[in-house]
Amino acid sequence: MKNKLLLIILDGVPYRNFRRLFGNLEGWVDSGEARVWTQRAVLPSISASCYASIHTGVAPAEHGCTGNGNVFRLKHKDVFAQTRAAGGVTGAVAHSFWSQFFNRHPFDYVRDVEYDEPDSDTINHGRFHTMTGYGLVNQMTPSDVDLFGSLTNLALRFGLNYGMLHTCTLDSMGHRFFHDCQEMDHACAVMDEMLAPFIPKWRALGYEVIVTADHGQDERGHHGGRSALQQETALYYFGDAEGPSEDTVIDQLQLAPTILGRLSAPVADTMKAQSFLK
Repeated sequence: MKNKLLLIILDGVPYRNFRRLFGNLEGWVDSGEARVWTQRAVLPSISASCYASIHTGVAPAEHGCTGNGNVFRLKHKDVFAQTRAAGGVTGAVAHSFWSQFFNRHPFDYVRDVEYDEPDSDTINHGRFHTMTGYGLVNQMTPSDVDLFGSLTNLALRFGLNYGMLHTCTLDSMGHRFFHDCQEMDHACAVMDEMLAPFIPKWRALGYEVIVTADHGQDERGHHGGRSALQQETALYYFGDAEGPSEDTVIDQLQLAPTILGRLSAPVADTMKAQSFLK
């Protein structure tokens, strides 16, 4: 496999916060180096359910993850497995839910926090954190620049074809402070500044890059249900593929077949949505 793509998921960022507060990403849109669309999350618009749908391409009603309290090893074919089937190398830097969904369940704090398994048929190189003890007064999230650095490290050391990064910082901040406040303005600006230096590095290494979120959050810092603030987020694409008009709303179920299409990996029969990139 020659093609390479990185998916960056910034948990819990509503569309309006991306477009209003991420000046570096928006600057690349203005310069033509990136394109941006609205992405609409599945229902329920809960983190774990969205994680599962992003990589299997099927709705929660089908894959069975109904929320954060219902995490298990998924049965459906997924982006990691399909990439491996095509001979690609995969990596993930993310919350431990991702390891449980796509590698092993339950999560072992010693065995699964960091592993390199070249023969795995899903995730070859994993770096995971659990956020154990998370609450409103203690977010238990790693620094995002450390996560971006870890993904870059994996890409350089192991030649990843597909790499995924997920961070909960902004989701946790939104639950604590809600979204129309100075604290969230600052948190989004810091995330944008931390992320920005890595995108040119990844592009120079030959990666297409997608930056998006799993879901949004509403005025009270809630998500899970049906509303534009809860479901809609932005999706930024750095690459040479052709995409739809800028007013297109991308269904979250389109992500899996789109990623596999860009990698030239087989799209599973269960992934019924159409790719939004050509």
